[in-house]
Amino acid sequence: QVQLVESGGGLVQAGGSLRLSCAASGSIFSISAMGWYRQTPGKQRELVATISSSSSTNYADSVKGRFTISRDNAKNTVYLQMNSLKPEDTAVYYCYANIQTFIRRSDYWGQGTQVTVSS
Repeated sequence: QVQLVESGGGLVQAGGSLRLSCAASGSIFSISAMGWYRQTPGKQRELVATISSSSSTNYADSVKGRFTISRDNAKNTVYLQMNSLKPEDTAVYYCYANIQTFIRRSDYWGQGTQVTVSS
């Protein structure tokens, strides 16, 4: 069984910074892509950033230059450093990982962590 556990959300003033972490645990053979998505009430979940197993990154236009995604493969952990936060970044942030267990390859999601940016 695989579990993704997020941490690091909270309340911050506009212009501030937060760092999200997401650790995968369980019967993991390998992890390919990892990433972060976010969702606000009444809207679809949207991509924030992704990172491949070779650390190639992809960002939503709205966060380019402000957010940085990274990963520690030894710890099965993905990070999202968020700087220059804006009120419109307020959302529930979900981490994602494509994981190969000893049985199958599947997509897994964390439980979500709230990020609130006050103006």
